[in-house]
Amino acid sequence: MLKKHPRGLFFVFFTEMWERLGFYTLMAILVLYMDKSLGWSDSKKGDYYGIFLALCYFVPVLGGWIGDRLLGQLNSVRTGAVLMAFGYVGLALSSASQVTTFYVGLLLISVGTGIFKVNQAVLVGNLYADRVPLKDAGFNIFYMGVNIGAAVAPLMATFISAAYGSYNISFWVCAVGLVIALVIFQAGRRELAKFDNKLTARTAAAKIARESGPVMSGPEVRQRVATLVTLFVIVIFFWIGFYQNGFALTLFAECSTKIFKFLRPETYQFFDPFFIIVLTPILLSLFGRMNRRGTEPSTPVKIFIGMLIMSVSMIVMVIACLSGGDKDQNIMSPSWLISTYFIVTIAEILISPMGQSFVSKVAPPRLQGLMMGGWFAATAAGSYGSGLLGKYYSDFSHHQYFLLLTGLLAVSAALVLVFLKKLRRFSA
Repeated sequence: MLKKHPRGLFFVFFTEMWERLGFYTLMAILVLYMDKSLGWSDSKKGDYYGIFLALCYFVPVLGGWIGDRLLGQLNSVRTGAVLMAFGYVGLALSSASQVTTFYVGLLLISVGTGIFKVNQAVLVGNLYADRVPLKDAGFNIFYMGVNIGAAVAPLMATFISAAYGSYNISFWVCAVGLVIALVIFQAGRRELAKFDNKLTARTAAAKIARESGPVMSGPEVRQRVATLVTLFVIVIFFWIGFYQNGFALTLFAECSTKIFKFLRPETYQFFDPFFIIVLTPILLSLFGRMNRRGTEPSTPVKIFIGMLIMSVSMIVMVIACLSGGDKDQNIMSPSWLISTYFIVTIAEILISPMGQSFVSKVAPPRLQGLMMGGWFAATAAGSYGSGLLGKYYSDFSHHQYFLLLTGLLAVSAALVLVFLKKLRRFSA
């Protein structure tokens, strides 16, 4: 099956894998580092957690414009990786008495991530300019690269914390991961240059991208943009729930779940990417069979199903809290969190890579980077909302907190259903 996919996917796959290893190592320990090493309150942790994630996913709006108009995708990816590497060094040098490098490090990582991610996603879309039927599968494969790095990250963070009792060593490892990502990306520069919007403005590859469909009228361009903006607004609710993995679910692991030597609070973030690696091939095979029968659901329908499943994951946490998690005692079985991550994973596979594929299909060619940046801006709004909501995790019963999330996600599913006809219009 992989023989049908472009060679460039290999390089973006492994570049993304190593970059995500660094990012998700940080996500596994960020709240814990602010809590244990810096001694910050829940409110302050929530502020910085939300702001950091919001910047990571809002900067892509600018990053998409930089890639399309100034640097091109290749130079933008390199620039983002370098900024992130220096950012991790800043975190590694930080401490309770040296907080300035922590602030600077988070800023560099958020800006670098924003520039890096959107241009990687645009490259993936460009790889499939002449293979549109394979685009959903291509983004799913790319997303597996994301999650291989994300799966290894919390295990590595757990080992380092258990063996050395230091979060700072993990930050140094993150910096090394970015260096490896840059080396891999440089190795594929000749292959990937054919799909850089700026470098190939006058080549056959760019011509394919421009001529892959009829010339769009002004009204059609506006309708496509409006369709994408509708999706961006709705998906914010998903990200508010999803990014509780680094906040409320991590705090539940620390305060309410039994702790073992190699099953620590930071370890639980291993399960989401692990389940993605296991479940993605199964879902791809399922959708492949459905496609051959003509019964595969459209991308918007997959997103709708994902929203419903995500609300179910929060119901599991409501039950867990009512069963003893509200007491903030380390008495709860790890199976509650693991089950939640399993359900979240199914929802994520149906929403995150499918959303990027949807943007790549629907966005007008000259607005590819900007619209992909809009997808990440929606992620930014949701991630900031996760931290904003997280500030109140300890202010009322935990089951009420997760019940609120259940309601928000149910509303988002209802909104997808309301706008389903509009979303399906350009997604074929």
